Amino acid sequence: MTDAEIARINELAKKSKGIYGLTEEEKAEQQVLRRKFIDQVKGNLKSQLDNMHIQEKDGSITHVKDLPKQRKDSEEGGI
Repeated sequence: MTDAEIARINELAKKSKGIYGLTEEEKAEQQVLRRKFIDQVKGNLKSQLDNMHIQEKDGSITHVKDLPKQRKDSEEGGI
């Protein structure tokens, strides 16, 4: 997401709080830009988590991206 797109999000947010609000086209543009921003934030967070590791008390290393899989496997094994 470019600085110009972020500036446009802020501009539309400020205008939406004004007396006249946003036109339908601007509301649609705002939603598209917001979705793009949210998707980028989620992607960045996922990337960071995928590269994280946790050292367990026993000294073993667990990759954060493998945690949901390990939990599912342990739940199935305990049944």
